Amino acid sequence: MIKRFLVLLLVLLPMLNKAGSVNFSDMEEKLNIYSVLNLSVYGLSNEAFQLAVRGFEKLKEEGKLLNSSILTIIDFSQSSTKKRMYVIDLVKKSLLYQTYVAHGRNTGEEYAKNFSNESGTFKSSLGFYITGHMAMGSKVGLSLVLQGIEKGINDKALQREIIIHGADYATEVFIQKTGRLGRSLGCPSLPPNLIKPVAETIKEGTCLFIYQHDEDYIRKSAVLN
Repeated sequence: MIKRFLVLLLVLLPMLNKAGSVNFSDMEEKLNIYSVLNLSVYGLSNEAFQLAVRGFEKLKEEGKLLNSSILTIIDFSQSSTKKRMYVIDLVKKSLLYQTYVAHGRNTGEEYAKNFSNESGTFKSSLGFYITGHMAMGSKVGLSLVLQGIEKGINDKALQREIIIHGADYATEVFIQKTGRLGRSLGCPSLPPNLIKPVAETIKEGTCLFIYQHDEDYIRKSAVLN
């Protein structure tokens, strides 16, 4: 009886995967990238990576990603003096970019602690985003549009004009002067020299995850649960 059950299980598993359930081998392979790339050495939280991959897989299965090779993680559990944005190619298993990224003015000083989805708060928002098109603005120059996809958590990103853009306060020079990065009005701002290559790499339908160890967010996230 046990032998028959095992044989049946081996036959059904591939069919279940094709039917749209989680392909555990693919998930395990992606999670292994954390070790393969020594991402802990680069400062990325293991929890941030695991949650990012979990959400990425769900969005991929739901057909919401136009590009399922690239995963971007912003690890706001780190000091703003650290390069806490990671652009990872999951297919080629390579770390494409690691760079500084600023958080919102009212989210915190050196560390990002307070988050909001509301306009006028000048705070960053946690959670999963899908990248949009590149744009040119009169104030910030080249930028990348972000669509927040988590209701009540970051879904007002378009309304709030939360975008990725370059800023002089998101540089090592600024850190040397002040002891931390400068802060945005809620946008994840990058060093000016990296906005173009990063935006071109992650634009148009890739997954971006903004992380902080926030139990309330983890519990409420529809993408993670």
